[in-house]
Amino acid sequence: MAGPSEEFRAFFEQHHAELSRLARLLLGGTDGAEGADDLAADALVAIWHHWDRVRTAEYPLAYARGVVANLARSRIRSRTRERRRIALFWSRAGESADGPDVPAVLDVRAALGRLPYRKRACVVLRHAFDLSEQETARALGISVGTVKSQTSRGMAELERLLTEVAAPEGEGDAQEFLRVLRTGPVERRSW
Repeated sequence: MAGPSEEFRAFFEQHHAELSRLARLLLGGTDGAEGADDLAADALVAIWHHWDRVRTAEYPLAYARGVVANLARSRIRSRTRERRRIALFWSRAGESADGPDVPAVLDVRAALGRLPYRKRACVVLRHAFDLSEQETARALGISVGTVKSQTSRGMAELERLLTEVAAPEGEGDAQEFLRVLRTGPVERRSW
């Protein structure tokens, strides 16, 4: 019979990559892969500290996803507060943004980063992780109705944001992503 330490090690090995990917998508890619890995590691440390409670939970992975989501929300809020503090003390020249000249994956990540946190979390969990509405609600600690509305609104806003960067002729990778968003994926893509 495996002890708590071995059970946690198995849980870690099985779910670390997924939790890191979830963190990266929730953070909007601004912290990079290392920031997402750090956040996933922080979440796993927190889970380890409460492993007796987590291992007996009905859905330990949902609990872990919730920890990642909460830590991501805290990090985003902290970043926002820091930006506001900096803005109070430094006047910044207007930042110019050239039209996106990047692959569609980067366009989607950038568009995800512009979504409000809850919409982003619902879209990511529902579409990138293929969670059900119930699993998403459980992971985020919200109602299924909220998941439905936030996912629907998030997808509409994501589509609008991607339409802004799509080629006017209707060609290109951004248009392909819009087609997939409207009809569902033909095959699984790694974002």
